[in-house]
Amino acid sequence: MSGVRRAAVAALTALCAAVPLGPPPAWAASAPAAPAAGPDPVDFAVVVDASASIDKDALAREAEAAALIGQGEISERSRASVIGFGSAEKEGQQPVREVCPPTVVDAAGRQRISDCARRLNDRTDNGLGPGTDFPAALSQALARLREGAAEGTPKVVFLLTDGKLNVKDSPAYGADPEARQLEGEKQLREVLAQARREHVQIWPLGFGKGIDKQALQQMADAGYRNGCADLPGARPRPEVVDGAADVDQALQGAFAAARCARVEQGTSGKPPGELTVTIPPIATDGSITVTKRDPKVRARYFDPKGREVPLQGESDGSRFEVSGQDGPVEALRVKDPLPGQWRVQLTAPEGHRDQPATVRAIWQGVLRSSVTLEPSAPRAGESVTVRMRLQTRRGVVITDPGLLAGVRAAAQLSGDGFEPVDVPLRDDGASHDEKAGDVLYGGTVTVPKTATGALRLAGAIAAPGVTGDRRPYNTRVSSGPALVTAGVTLDGHGVHPGGAVGGKLVARNNDSRPHTLRLGLADQSSAAALRVGPATVTVAPGAQQPVPFTVSFGGGTPAGDAGGRITVTDLTDGGREVGSGFLTVTVTPAPTWWDRWWWAVVVGAGLLLAAAAVVAVRVWYGGIQGSLQGIVVELRRDGKTLGELKVRGARTKVFCFVVDGAASARPGLRRRDARAAQAYRLVRKGDGLRLRSPKGGEQPVPRGAPLALDHDLELFVRGGRGQGRERPSPGRRPGRMPGPRSAPNPAANGTGRPAGQAGTGTGGGSAGYDSAF
Repeated sequence: MSGVRRAAVAALTALCAAVPLGPPPAWAASAPAAPAAGPDPVDFAVVVDASASIDKDALAREAEAAALIGQGEISERSRASVIGFGSAEKEGQQPVREVCPPTVVDAAGRQRISDCARRLNDRTDNGLGPGTDFPAALSQALARLREGAAEGTPKVVFLLTDGKLNVKDSPAYGADPEARQLEGEKQLREVLAQARREHVQIWPLGFGKGIDKQALQQMADAGYRNGCADLPGARPRPEVVDGAADVDQALQGAFAAARCARVEQGTSGKPPGELTVTIPPIATDGSITVTKRDPKVRARYFDPKGREVPLQGESDGSRFEVSGQDGPVEALRVKDPLPGQWRVQLTAPEGHRDQPATVRAIWQGVLRSSVTLEPSAPRAGESVTVRMRLQTRRGVVITDPGLLAGVRAAAQLSGDGFEPVDVPLRDDGASHDEKAGDVLYGGTVTVPKTATGALRLAGAIAAPGVTGDRRPYNTRVSSGPALVTAGVTLDGHGVHPGGAVGGKLVARNNDSRPHTLRLGLADQSSAAALRVGPATVTVAPGAQQPVPFTVSFGGGTPAGDAGGRITVTDLTDGGREVGSGFLTVTVTPAPTWWDRWWWAVVVGAGLLLAAAAVVAVRVWYGGIQGSLQGIVVELRRDGKTLGELKVRGARTKVFCFVVDGAASARPGLRRRDARAAQAYRLVRKGDGLRLRSPKGGEQPVPRGAPLALDHDLELFVRGGRGQGRERPSPGRRPGRMPGPRSAPNPAANGTGRPAGQAGTGTGGGSAGYDSAF
């Protein structure tokens, strides 16, 4: 989770911490009795202030906000209306202008809302006066919500305004301006009281600087206070923002709270570019909304796997439906979305790239609440343990408690001979809950002593953004000791697609005849293609029999937490359930070639690297071994140095030089390349040096002795790798050559120094040579 999400979870936890976890009969009893076909609908009206105080840009932002929640509604059974209002101050004016009549927000209806909401921007002959007539606007909204309302469907009014009640110039409220304002306040109170009687919530949204916050609070408080769940965040409250630019975000947040959904804020940016928004694993229904502002902007949608999804139709278990592409706001409704980061790529033609776009996701988790009883067939007056687990429609088991921050869980036991009993359930590691934070809720209840016949157990949950269907667990009261009891355990909790996990069924037959038991699966994910085997087991009379079984997963099982409920029914006793256990298995992708053989690849790569290192060292060492770097070649006659050359370069393996003027009185040394005529070639072979003369002969360079050349010349070689400290010749001071000094003649020896000061004497040369070889 991102830091934003962690903060949101913490805030939701704090919000709901004050709500007691006692029995919640009001909301538990009112939950649907059968699995819902998606999110519950809500009827809502967006009432938009279009009075003279609203400038053109602010009115456009209001219209976008109205279209936003119409487009983003996640239930295709909901109904929406959009109403603009001002006042009626003279003949021909009216206080209310209905731009969108009640519209079912299916695919076609969402497109109609996108089109008609833009009519709010048209002020030409709209007939609205410049004042702010709240009573007339709210009365119109209540009338529309009343028409064709289905029993139990929540009704909500969202009021957008930049000011406060102003009917002092409206003749409908009396002749005197001061009396008109008082009459307007009176009629507003009456309309709000009517909203409370008709169970209509009022969510006011104010923007700008002249907002009467107290008046907005009074409108929120005076309407119907019970929300989609008994949670503080679902109760009407006013929202106030600084300007119209923030209206869409505030309104969508209020809308999510009113219909027990959540909003994930995405990124913003100008086209062309990419926006991102994250949908959590708990979401089962949602809409990705893009506020484009410019209808010329085009959007493409990519799921967390990087695949572009269709704008209409199905893909990878999800269903998609886009609307509003030709308007300033568009939305992609997604049923059973893949969790993770979604990307929206924006493009726009030149001249339509100056408006920033924003992406958000409004979502709700409709979870399956699967419940069990232990023992499965209790006696009247017996205390039983109730357990409940939650999973999505995809069959993904919810195992992260952070996704259910603030959840309230309960069950209801009903049956013949007694009134329904509410059972609070907890996930705190106490009160018969086995482990805290495992999202497996537990509690206890005593079966009433008057219970006879059938028993029915159903679970219910309420949390911000989460609702649950009620999947009943049916059994019946036992009149005596159970004929057969069964317990189920699993050996493993991890599997690859196409694999299997093992388990053990321990059945005890207390009857005098054999009983045949059937192993089955309930509440499983259809994508997992689960199979259990063996299908049936026969238990002998009076026997306690352990039976191993396996649960196999189909090859196409998606990764994640998958599960269901393993059931054990007694076919001999009319199919009565005698035991069950929750199946929770983490499915991980099948190991790839790399997963299986990575260690061999690593070992092989290590060996190759080691071999390469050895070869590199040998090459390097060989190169260094053959190098002549640091060798000094010195030419002498009669003990007098005539010239010297020093070998440079770490990779020099052949050093070529010539002796200039060998027969003259001032011979010298000069570097030459290998192709030069009359060149000497100095090379290293083995532990020593060899010198090849220009005539083609080759001879070793002796240790500690000169090498004789023609014309009474001698060649000394010293220095090189491992050169030690040179020792002075006996009988003279270091740095002094025997014999008289000669005049400087730089050209004579090729070193640029006067002959006679070029190096050491014979003894020094021998010492240097010995230390190097």
